[in-house]
Amino acid sequence: MAEQRTWGIIGGGMLGMTLALRLSQKGYKVTIFESGDKTGGLTSSWQMNEVTWDKFYHVILMSDLNTRKILKEIGLENELRWVETKTGFYSDGKLYSMSNLIEFFKFPPINLIDKFRLGLTIFAASKIKDWQRLEQIPVEAWLKKWSGKRVFEKIWLPLLKAKLGDNYKNTSAAFIWSTIQRMYAARKSGLKKEMFGYVTGGYEKVNRHFSKHLKEIGIDIQYNCKVKSISQTSEGKIEIATENSTESFDEVISTLSSRESVKIAEQLTNTEKKQHNDIKYLGVICPSVLLKKPISPYYVTNITDSWPPFTGIIEMSALIDKSEIKGNHLVYLPKYVNPEDELFDKSEEELQTLFMGSLYKMYPNLSQNDVNFWGTSKARIVFALPTLNYSKKVPKVTTSLGNYYIINSAQIINGTLNVNETIQVAETKLQEILKDE
Repeated sequence: MAEQRTWGIIGGGMLGMTLALRLSQKGYKVTIFESGDKTGGLTSSWQMNEVTWDKFYHVILMSDLNTRKILKEIGLENELRWVETKTGFYSDGKLYSMSNLIEFFKFPPINLIDKFRLGLTIFAASKIKDWQRLEQIPVEAWLKKWSGKRVFEKIWLPLLKAKLGDNYKNTSAAFIWSTIQRMYAARKSGLKKEMFGYVTGGYEKVNRHFSKHLKEIGIDIQYNCKVKSISQTSEGKIEIATENSTESFDEVISTLSSRESVKIAEQLTNTEKKQHNDIKYLGVICPSVLLKKPISPYYVTNITDSWPPFTGIIEMSALIDKSEIKGNHLVYLPKYVNPEDELFDKSEEELQTLFMGSLYKMYPNLSQNDVNFWGTSKARIVFALPTLNYSKKVPKVTTSLGNYYIINSAQIINGTLNVNETIQVAETKLQEILKDE
C-alpha cells in the first residue's frame, strides 16, 4: 500500500480550512498551521463586553451556494436565518431610504433623467457576461459613459473613493460589475427584495464547528504557529519552519497574502517574487460600536458626502436578532485604506474621536451615553485591487518549486471579496492543482 501523501496548509482562515477539508476527503493527510489561537482569519470573532460577534461585518446571500454547501457539510444548514433588509443613502447631510423603486424615484439629490441613467447602468451591469472586456476599461470612463458626468460625480465617485480611495483611478470597470452582480443576487427573483442571511452565533459558531469537523476527520490544526520560512529539501519535500519546530510535507499550500507567501519562500525566483509583490492590496479600519438604541432601520447606509471618515454604516442589528448581541445594537464603521495609511498608527482614543464625532454629527439624537462598547479591528491586507487587465497579471497557483503552491484571495478575478468567493477560489484552484489525479 502506497504511503499517504502529506499536505501542509499555511493559514487557518476560511480558504485554508476549505482546502484542508477537500484534501482530506481525497484521502490525504493534512496539517494546518495557524498563527493565531483560533481559526477564521478575517471571519474571526472577538469579545465586546459580554457580546461575542464577528470582528468584521459579513453577510450571506441566497446565491452564496459555496458557503451554504460548507454550512451543510459542517452541520449548520439549519442555523441559517434569512431577513429582508433595507438600504439607506446619506447625501447632502440627509438620510434617505433607497429600498425599493418608489423610493429610488423620490431620491432628491439627482433628477429624473439622472435616475433613469443610474438605473440603466445598474441594469446593464447585471446583464453583462463578458467581464474580461470590462477589465480593459477604467471604471470612471465606463460609469461616465452609462450614467453621465453628473451621476458619476454625485453618486458613483463618492462611493468609489470611499471603497478604494484614489486607487479608483487605476481600477477597472470589472470592479463595479462584480459589485452590482453580487447585490443583484441578494434580491429574490420577482419580489426584488433584499434577503440577507446569517448563522445564529455568527462566524464564531461557524469557525468553531468547521475546525471541530476538520479535527474529527483527522486534520491536525496547529495553533499559535506562525510560519517563518519554507524550503525545498534535497529529497524534494517542502519543509515548514515555525518558531518551535520544523516539519516536512510532500506538498504545501500557502493561503497568506501574495507578499507574505513569497517572503517566506526564499528559493522562489526573483520574477515570481516580483509578480506577487506587484499585487496591490487595500486594508481596512473597522470600528465596532455597541449602542443602546438603533440609529436607522437600514442594514447598510451608503454615504455620498465626502466628510465622514468611514466608508459606510453597517447596522448589523438591522439583520441579526437582538438576542445574539444581548439586546444591544451593533454598528460597524468601516474605512478602506492603503496598507501604509496613517490611520493604522492612530490610537484607539484618536480613532474614537474621529469616527464617533462624525457619527454624532450624522445622527444628532445619538450621544456618548448611548455607547456601550467601542473597539477597532484592523487589517492592513484585505483585498487585492482589481486594476486594469487584472486577470492577466494574477500569478499562477503553481510555483517554480513544483510542490509549493500559493492560493489566496488575490485570485478572485471576477467577483468581490467575500466568504463565498473565497471558498470558490479554494475549490477551483485546488482542482487545478489536482487535475491529473
